[in-house]
Amino acid sequence: MNELQIKDEVLGTGKETVKGALLITQYEGFLEDGTKFDSSYDRGAPFKCVFGTGRVIKGWDLGLVGMREGGKRTLHVPSQLAYGERQVGALISPHSNLIFHIELLEVLTRD
Repeated sequence: MNELQIKDEVLGTGKETVKGALLITQYEGFLEDGTKFDSSYDRGAPFKCVFGTGRVIKGWDLGLVGMREGGKRTLHVPSQLAYGERQVGALISPHSNLIFHIELLEVLTRD
């Protein structure tokens, strides 16, 4: 897999993602073999990130463009848009392609 693959599972109808907005999401992350390596659901709290500013992996910054509140999206993120050559934790080895199931709960902007 060399390219980011984006599949909308549910189209949201709320506010759209914009650069600099605080996104409130729930997500699960999987390796290609189906191993779950992370889940905000399992932690019991949504994941918050500032969109489009390089604070998350590039696959998220590219993959959440145009997503709207209430939407659910699956991202197949090639390693170069994830962690590349780095080992992350015990489960994500170098050059791992990752799969994320993301639910966009809220888009908070300063306006």
